[in-house]
Amino acid sequence: MSLFGSKREGGRDDAPGSDGRTGGQAAGDQRGTGPQVTGASRSHTGSESQNTPRGGGESMANIGKSISIKGDLTGNEDMVIEGKVDGKVDLPNNQLTIGANGTINAEINAKAVVVVGRVAGNINGTERVEIQGSGIVDGDVAAPRLVVAEGAVLNGAIKMTKKSGAAEAPKAPPVPPTSPEVRKAG
Repeated sequence: MSLFGSKREGGRDDAPGSDGRTGGQAAGDQRGTGPQVTGASRSHTGSESQNTPRGGGESMANIGKSISIKGDLTGNEDMVIEGKVDGKVDLPNNQLTIGANGTINAEINAKAVVVVGRVAGNINGTERVEIQGSGIVDGDVAAPRLVVAEGAVLNGAIKMTKKSGAAEAPKAPPVPPTSPEVRKAG
């Protein structure tokens, strides 16, 4: 559904109260599971939509290429950013994808991060960070797994952290130093 009641692809009218809705959401219905935006301002110059791309009913927030957000962006669902974000992005249990048109000037903390566009800021992926061939990252990356495709740009430090809660390899007990036996004469 479009935020501004404009027509979507396929000619559907998403204006509040229109009878041509296919999403089944009543006018004025608010969903509490979407991303939360806090901060100085959020300018809406386009549309923002939610999709269900995967099985299991998980929803994915999509921030379109004409959307610009200044402030902190937090949420509890997977997200694709094609627009501009300045501030901080925190999706600790979900995947963040910065699309080809996405420009992010923020600190990023997410379970998994896929960069196809441009990021200026540090990235912390608790499971995985992937920088695809067209991706550009100017900042430090910390993750237990890192994929950098041929053609990708990464300007910053890399810290390969262990996944939290991962079992460490058992260490062998230390062997005491061998010393000659000293016998007391007597």
